Amino acid sequence: MAEPFKNLAWDDFRLIKAVADARSLPAAAVQMGVNHSTVFRRLKQIEEALGVALFVRHRTGYALTPAGEEVVALAERVDADITSVTRKIAGRELAPAGELRVTTNDSLLVHLLMPMLARFREACPSVRLDVVLGNQALNLSKRDADVAIRASDTPPDNLVGRRVARIGWALYGLARRFPSADAIAQMDPAAEDWVSLGDGFGGMKVVKDTLARIPPERIAYRVNTVFGLAEAIEAGLGIGYAPCFIADPRPALVRLAPPEPAYAADLWLLTHPDLRHAARVRVFLDFMAGEIARYRTFLEGAAEGGDAVAEQALASEEAGEG
Repeated sequence: MAEPFKNLAWDDFRLIKAVADARSLPAAAVQMGVNHSTVFRRLKQIEEALGVALFVRHRTGYALTPAGEEVVALAERVDADITSVTRKIAGRELAPAGELRVTTNDSLLVHLLMPMLARFREACPSVRLDVVLGNQALNLSKRDADVAIRASDTPPDNLVGRRVARIGWALYGLARRFPSADAIAQMDPAAEDWVSLGDGFGGMKVVKDTLARIPPERIAYRVNTVFGLAEAIEAGLGIGYAPCFIADPRPALVRLAPPEPAYAADLWLLTHPDLRHAARVRVFLDFMAGEIARYRTFLEGAAEGGDAVAEQALASEEAGEG
């Protein structure tokens, strides 16, 4: 069976793997960026060249034959080898230039990173940024991204990087409902409506504790992104925990308790070991570490309120000018 493989190109292996992953020709065509008929025609040609069927067609989709399983295993090995080589080559670049793909989540991007990314572009205009948003970490080993900026106490073991800050969380409510320290002290948490993160964040201690202590009928609103927590509290849907750096700048919100250390999370700058010496990765990590360090006190929740944000921003600008 080895001889027919000489007539197969890498795109043929990619097509076979796409059909195996998607279990349908239309979905594989979308993944490959071609039309359905092209996938159908090329798959037929590959099977004829090999002299063996790679898939069995069922009403529920395309299932691999034993021969197909061997070919897909080979495709995965080749894909891993190609990815490894391209990572190592990218890691040898000399000047900070080219595209840099950064993955992070929406709340970090909007409330913290955007001005920093703009300043990075001013300092390194030859590096083009491709930002990919999502709460789930992308596979840096497969080069889905070059750098990840994540809040986590358990970063993946296969990545390297640095911890640049600790993100504090505190309990917030509407300032007009809790206008004084006495009003806050008299609050009964079990009698209030609450805002919380959804099931996708069930592993977080802040979510576990909220669901354990607050009656289910009092959880008035749940959302599947940290980005929406402060907005929901500000809209009057209930009290709830939120990151201090997001909630503190909002004058309509007030802290109902000091930051809870058990809910804090480390903020990491991460990359793959093969890329850490790449010029564009190294200069980005160094730049962002310096930028975030200026906001460390505010991120931890030690500096409260919108004035603190302005002071931090001013200090950052002055440091940049210096």
